[in-house]
Amino acid sequence: MIRVMLVDDQAVVRAGFRVILEQAGDIEVVAEALSGSSAVQLARRTSPDVICMDIRMPGGDGLAATRQIVADAPGAPPSVLVVTTFDLDEYVFGALESGASGFILKDCEPEDLVDAIRQLAAGQGLVDQAVTRRVIAEFARRKPAPASNPAAARQLTAREIEIVQLLTQGLSNVEIAATLFIETSTVKSHLGRVMAKIGARDRLQTVVWAYQNGVVPR
Repeated sequence: MIRVMLVDDQAVVRAGFRVILEQAGDIEVVAEALSGSSAVQLARRTSPDVICMDIRMPGGDGLAATRQIVADAPGAPPSVLVVTTFDLDEYVFGALESGASGFILKDCEPEDLVDAIRQLAAGQGLVDQAVTRRVIAEFARRKPAPASNPAAARQLTAREIEIVQLLTQGLSNVEIAATLFIETSTVKSHLGRVMAKIGARDRLQTVVWAYQNGVVPR
């Protein structure tokens, strides 16, 4: 079962999400919080796999809470899926900078929310399709940072670089495999090695890293 915590100041939103997620069969809602500060405390106590985090809440915003949850985790931090009504670039930048693994809008279809949680639980970060490649590229341009391992880019093989470049275009593993005429499992293996080399947690952080470190031309 995928353990999920819901963070939103609106009780009706949390209730709706709980119904949607628990109908999925493989997802369990283990905690609910109505503010960023309470989310930090509950995350420590319940150790969820995925946190559905609202951004704007009284008593502590979701971005600050995300940053603290990721920083405080003793081991691998939970994946944070930012779920919001706001699709402005600045909120996307804030979510990425805070360490979120995914970003999706509240008006998404129920199945999209379920799929997003499953993807994050499997270690695959994502951005809502409405959030374009331009947003990630602009985030990387505004927030330049050195690689966690400066030599990592030079350690990537030609095939790994090719796969990362396709990943930055928003392609799924299946689409990358079809483009390169290789097996989907091969793509997954390559991406796993890439993430290990560069110290990225998931696909989304890999895309940001690629822009920040010149693997993808700007």
